[in-house]
Order: sequence, then structure tokens, then C-alpha cells
Amino acid sequence: MNSHAFPPLQNDTFLRACLRQPTDYTPVWLMRQAGRYLPEYRETRAKAGSFMGLATNTDYATEVTLQPLERYPLDAAILFSDILTVPDAMGLGLSFAIGEGPKFEKVVRDEAAVAKLEVPDMDKLRYVFDAVTSIRRALNGRVPLIGFSGSPWTLACYMVEGGGSDDYRQVKSLMYARPDLMHRILAVNADAVAQYLNAQIEAGAQAAMIFDSWGGVLADGMFQRFSLAYSRRVLAQLKTEHEGRRIPRILFTKGGGLWLDEIAASGAEVVGLDWTMNLGQARERVGQKVALQGNIDPNVLFAPPDAVREQVRAVLDSFGPHPGHVFNLGHGISQYTPPEHVSALVDEVHAHSRRLRAAV
Repeated sequence: MNSHAFPPLQNDTFLRACLRQPTDYTPVWLMRQAGRYLPEYRETRAKAGSFMGLATNTDYATEVTLQPLERYPLDAAILFSDILTVPDAMGLGLSFAIGEGPKFEKVVRDEAAVAKLEVPDMDKLRYVFDAVTSIRRALNGRVPLIGFSGSPWTLACYMVEGGGSDDYRQVKSLMYARPDLMHRILAVNADAVAQYLNAQIEAGAQAAMIFDSWGGVLADGMFQRFSLAYSRRVLAQLKTEHEGRRIPRILFTKGGGLWLDEIAASGAEVVGLDWTMNLGQARERVGQKVALQGNIDPNVLFAPPDAVREQVRAVLDSFGPHPGHVFNLGHGISQYTPPEHVSALVDEVHAHSRRLRAAV
């Protein structure tokens, strides 16, 4: 892939925090920051006709990625895409019905289906890489761009279940009954995710995030073997530098606080935490190994702005004025969130974190 000439970065606070370097304030971005809570997003999505119509159109994907940055002084942009693009490129037939989650036309539950799985031709995902380059150009150096993928385990959950799940019955049945098949699915997924993220980095992504959204549903012991081992396999293959700059890698396991020390030893520069963890205690446990990202409860955003600000201060106070914190939600923003409450959150992160540093 050609080297792209992008404008120089004007605000590298997020990247510096990821590498545990000192910053003037704590950077903030939000999981699902481009999404249904924003009226401008809903308008663009209506024009695109469907979620995948939005994600596969370079202009639309660029437009919606930049929308939250027009509204809020966020410190990073994240590619607008879906975690299920990789299994879709494997030929499983992804679709989104209105008001329902993602569905796959084909499921992977038996030897024949597993035998057919292979790392997809990355050309099938060209629309994602084109969007990355387009977004990076449109940002014009304003803030860094984060690329992402689902973790091998999280992708496997959707591939085996055929969509979202309440009980993970199919995927766990396969894991316990035929661990050999499960390991084969996960190995293919890990190598596909590594190639996918590296191609995003080559296209212009300045950080890479792995969403292990369903790692927390696993039993202790199973998490290490079927989720973390394969996230490590991805991380081991990822570029750590591109065009002379470090590329931070972020691993977020929802419900993974129990395994913080093991996740911190995975090879990622940043560990994402959900809201069940005490940030100060987490920082003491990981020490200088990794930066931490998180971890306010997204439902705080339904409280009045003063209450939002109070909770923001509590999170920042818990971490303290140390380097290595990226402020974020403990999971994605809800579509019902009032946009003006997000303003209160972002502004308070910047203001209070500056106060904390000034007091030292």
C-alpha cells in the first residue's frame, strides 16, 4: 500500500497518554461517539439507507466519523465501521434489520463450516481502508484516528450464534464439546484480525483497538485459553510503528476486571476498563506496565449535567494526576443519551484534569 502524505498532527495528547507520557490534561474520546444519539448521524444514516450503506460508503463513513468532533472538543476520532466486517468478508453474509442487531446468513457450528473458514482476502475490506485514508485526510491533523476490530473470541461468538446472544449457549456448547473446532475458528480469526488492523494502520490509523466485548462472559480459565490467548496472538502480529511513529494498541475486555494483571501482560500498551473497576486500584496494580482507558458508567450521561460533572471528577480523582490515562466510558454510549450531557462530560474532563495537574 502506498505511503500517504498526511498533514502533521496538531493534538497528540491521546497518543502521548497511551504511551504513558506526560500531558497537559487527560484526553477523552467515547466508545460509539459517532452514533444514533446524534441527530446529524441519524440524518446521514437515513440518506445512506442502512447501517452497512453508511459503513461501506467512504464519504458517509468519513462524514459520520467527524460529526462528534464538530460538536465536542474530543481528543481522538475512531473509524466508523462495525466489528463484524471481518466475518462478513469470510462469506457469512452480514445484515442488519431495523430495530434488531446484526445477523449472519450462515453460522459456523460444525466441522464442515469450520473447515471452510479462512483469512479473507483483504481486498474485500477495501472499503474500510479507503474510509480510514479518507477520514485521516479530512481530520487534517486535528486529532489522531483510531482503527479497530472485534477480538477473535467476540467475532467467534457472533459467527457461532449467528447474531447477538443472551446466553452464549451455542458458542459455549461448541467450546466445551469441541475445543479443537473452537481453537481452529479462533486461530483463523486472530490472523484475519491482525492483517485487518495492520492494513488499517497502513491506510492511516494511528492507534489500533481490539474490542473483546464478550470476553467477560467466559469462566475463569476459559477466558485465558479462548479469549486472551488469541488477543495476544493478534497483538504479537501488529505493527508497533508506522511512518516513524509508535502505534499504541488498546485491548478492552468488557467484564475483564477480574483478569486485569493478565490482560496488562498481553502486549497491549493500553488496557480498557469497564465501570466495575476502581481506577486508582487498577493503576496501582498495573504500575508502569500499561496506560488505562475508561471507565465512567455510560448511564451517568442520563443524569443532569451537574451530576455528570461530579462523576467525571470522581473518575479523574481516582486515577490521580499521573500520566497514562485516557478518559472514556466503560462501554459504548447509549443511543438515548442527550447530546448536551456529553458536552458537560468532555468539558469537565479537560477542566478538572488541568486543575489536578496544576495542584501537584
